[in-house]
Amino acid sequence: MKYRSIFVSDIHLGTKFSQADAFLDFMKSNESENLYMVGDIIDGWALRRKFRWKQAHSDVVQKVLRKARKGTNVYLVTGNHDEFLRPFLPLMLGDNLEVDDEFEYVSIEGKKYFITHGDIFDSITLTKKWLAVLGDYGYEMLLNLNHFLHFFRQKLGVKRYWSLSKYVKDNVKKSVSFITDFEQILAQHAKHKGYDGIICGHIHKAEMKIIDGIEYKNSGDWVESCTALVETLDGEWKVIHWHDDEKH
Repeated sequence: MKYRSIFVSDIHLGTKFSQADAFLDFMKSNESENLYMVGDIIDGWALRRKFRWKQAHSDVVQKVLRKARKGTNVYLVTGNHDEFLRPFLPLMLGDNLEVDDEFEYVSIEGKKYFITHGDIFDSITLTKKWLAVLGDYGYEMLLNLNHFLHFFRQKLGVKRYWSLSKYVKDNVKKSVSFITDFEQILAQHAKHKGYDGIICGHIHKAEMKIIDGIEYKNSGDWVESCTALVETLDGEWKVIHWHDDEKH
């Protein structure tokens, strides 16, 4: 499938749970004029704890570089997990690969969007990094529990995948409140800056909604959800759930 623009975030290359193989399949099946990688593509936090780097992770990097060489405009937004790049910004790597903290995107309809990973609007990540790192450990523990739960559910004949970490994120009161606050803060920032919308990642929750007249769009993640945000050649916006689409 060919799109005008593809937006992906939170691939977390260098971690045990990065679904790099699924992302490669997605990239092989879809082309775009523009590719926006909206932060946390390489997980520097995890690599400092324990170096894990599979061949599929190198393949993702090579695939993106190859797309840039062949004419795709690639824009890499830094996030909190790949903040090691921030001292060197802005970066131009060749003619078609640009790295920066934020970008502006103009849709086919002429609407302007502010693109950011979103971590700079997260008060915990910004002011209490130790707590954010602790939360990262907790999230990894839940992902490990997912693996065991999935194994036992399969043994019991339950084929449908269920994620404990996603359940906690979607249902625990404080988690839901944090996500709501995060979305509203980003929408307010976009409105204050005169944008029609905002495109982000960070919270691993793909979403398209209107908040106080502002189009909030989140591209999700490639740890659990395997989602991408796209603008079609006709100017339509969609969230692609790759695992679901693969089955059809």
